[in-house]
Amino acid sequence: MIRVLVLTRKTKQSIMIGDEIEVTVLAVHGDKVRVGIEAPADVPVHRAEIYREIGAEHRSRKQQTDASAGADETERA
Repeated sequence: MIRVLVLTRKTKQSIMIGDEIEVTVLAVHGDKVRVGIEAPADVPVHRAEIYREIGAEHRSRKQQTDASAGADETERA
């Protein structure tokens, strides 16, 4: 079950995710919100649509690798 926490923040206010990730509202202009994300260098931070593209690309590569490995097994038999 996925739970959603809904928060209200004003400009220059933050939320913490765990002990190391801080998300700050930098500005609000109409329906756009500018946020700053402070996180350790080893934590990847992406917009959701980019994250999904990266995941799809990884799955595609894995399928190609798995198919290639399967073809190699067939050739050896």
